Amino acid sequence: MKRWPAVGVVLAVLWLFVNGVELSAETPLGLLTTVVGTFLVGLAVGVPIAYATRNFYADSYRPGHVASVVPSAALYVLLFLRELLTANVDVAYRVLSPSMPIDPDVVAVPLRVEGDTAITTIANSITLTPGTLTMDYDESSNTLYVHAITGGSNYDAVVDPIRAWEDLALVIFDEDRDPDETPPNIGGGVSGD
Repeated sequence: MKRWPAVGVVLAVLWLFVNGVELSAETPLGLLTTVVGTFLVGLAVGVPIAYATRNFYADSYRPGHVASVVPSAALYVLLFLRELLTANVDVAYRVLSPSMPIDPDVVAVPLRVEGDTAITTIANSITLTPGTLTMDYDESSNTLYVHAITGGSNYDAVVDPIRAWEDLALVIFDEDRDPDETPPNIGGGVSGD
């Protein structure tokens, strides 16, 4: 099934939320007319945009796959938010602590995901989390290099959330590898500061 028409419909639905629909119509028919009219405007704009940008995403999709991805995508967002909150508290503690307990290091994290979108999503999730920064990606070894304020002393605390995101990214982005597959060999820190 072609993807761009579905993207056009999604853009039209988003238009309903962005534009807002006045719910104070006097009759149910008036409300329905307002919603349908706003949706049609969204379609008139969204479908041409989706068609014009169709080369930026896959040509087709399997509707069953999309439905199976939703729980994994929701779990990814929840795990990211949990890690974001935890990291904010941890970094605040380290900043306010008199001894400032940091042990920065660059950690090499070989990946199982191979698609550009999956790698970019994970790299951005790392960078958005306080205390960590994606520094580089080595395409030949499929490895992210992550700078972490606790990379030298607590390697597992850096890698574990990345592995959890990667497990979900394998499902979300329909990668060939199995989330239960053992991650590539991890060599630990790259360089100490």
